[in-house]
Amino acid sequence: MSAASRIAGRTFAALVVPNYRKYFIGQVISNSGTWMQSVAQGWLILQLTGHNGFYLGVSVALQYLPMLLLGSYGGLLVDRTSKRRVLYVTQSTAGLSALVLGLLVSTHHAQVWQVFVLSLALGVSNMFDVPARQAFIQEMVGRDLITNAVSLNSALMNSGRLIGPAISAGVIAAFGTAACFFVNAGSYVAVLIALLAMDSSRLTPIRRVTRAKGQVMLGLRYVKNNPVLRRPLIAVAIVGTFAFNFTVTLPLLVQRTFHDQRAGDYGILLSAMGLGAILGGLTVAHRSRPSLKLMSVLGILFGLCMAGVALSPNQVVATILLVPTGAFSIAFVSTGNAMLQLNSTEEMRGRVMSLHATAFLGSTPVGAPIIGIICNLTNPRVGLGVGASLTFLTGLMLARQSKEVTVA
Repeated sequence: MSAASRIAGRTFAALVVPNYRKYFIGQVISNSGTWMQSVAQGWLILQLTGHNGFYLGVSVALQYLPMLLLGSYGGLLVDRTSKRRVLYVTQSTAGLSALVLGLLVSTHHAQVWQVFVLSLALGVSNMFDVPARQAFIQEMVGRDLITNAVSLNSALMNSGRLIGPAISAGVIAAFGTAACFFVNAGSYVAVLIALLAMDSSRLTPIRRVTRAKGQVMLGLRYVKNNPVLRRPLIAVAIVGTFAFNFTVTLPLLVQRTFHDQRAGDYGILLSAMGLGAILGGLTVAHRSRPSLKLMSVLGILFGLCMAGVALSPNQVVATILLVPTGAFSIAFVSTGNAMLQLNSTEEMRGRVMSLHATAFLGSTPVGAPIIGIICNLTNPRVGLGVGASLTFLTGLMLARQSKEVTVA
C-alpha cells in the first residue's frame, strides 16, 4: 500500500462504517442547503433593515438563544431517548422552517419579525438536534473511531460552507433569495433518507439515563469537577461568543468596508473560509490525538489569522486569509469536541455535548448582538479585531493550563 493510500485510509477511517457513510453523505447535502440559507437570510435581513448590523446580529442570535437558555435540558432529553428518533423530529422541523421562510419571501410578505420568529423556531430545534447529532456519532462508529469521525464531521459541516455559498450566489442572482430557502428545505430529505436507511443492528448501544430529579445539575457538577472537560468548554465559550460571528462580521465587511453590494462576493468569502475549514477538519481527522496543548496552538493561530482578516487592505487579501482562518477555527473546535467525547462517560455524553453546544452555539445570542453593535458604532474591522484578540488570549490561557497538566 502506498503512503498516500495509508494517509487516506487513516484520515477517512470512519467512512468504512456503512451507517456513518450514509449519514455523512446525507449531511453533506443538507449542510450545503443550510449554508445557502445562511447567506440568503443574512442578505435578506440587510435588505429589510437598511444594512443594520444590530438586526443582523439579532437574527443570528435568535437561532441560538434556546441553546443558551435550555441547552442542558436538550442534552438531558438526548441522554434519555433514542438519538436517531430525536434527529427524525429535529431535521423535519428545520426543513419545515426553511419552507415557510421561502414561501414568505416568494410571496413578498417577508418582514423582519417573521424572520426573527422562524430563527427562534430553528433555535428550538437545534437545542435538541446538536447534542443528538454529536452523541449519535459514537453509536455509529464506536469509541475507537470517535475522534476520526468527529473531525470528519467538522470537515463535513464546513464542506457546506464551501459549496453552499458558491451555489447561493448564483441562485440569488438568477432566482432570488427565496430559491435558497426552498433548496434548503428539500436538502433535509437527504438526511431523513440516510437515517431511515441505517442498519439498526450495527449501531453501538449506549446506556440511556432513567428519569430522576436533579439530572441537569448533576451534569453541570460533573463538568465543573473535571478539569479535562471544564477547560476546553470555557475556551470554546469565549471563542464562540466573540470570534464565531462571521455571519455578522463578513457581510458587513463586504458591504461597509469594501463597499461591495453583491451577494456573490460575500459568498466567495464564506467559500474561502469553508475551504480552510475542510482542510482543518481533515488534518485533525488524520492526527486523531486531541489535547489541551494542541487546542492552545490552534487558538493562537486562529486569533492571528483572524487579526489578519481584520487588517486586510482589500477584499482579495481578506479572502486569501480566510482560508487559514477557517482551517484553524475548525481544527480548534474539533479538537475540543473530541476531547469532551473521549473524556465523558456514556450516560453523561448527551449533557456534556449539550454544554459544548451551549458554549459554542448558545453563546451566539450574547456575542452576535455585541459584535453587531461594535460594528455599527465603529466598523467591521474592529468587530473582527475584538474576536481575534480574545481568541489569541484564550490560546495563551490554554497553553498555560496545558503546562500545569504536564507538570502534574
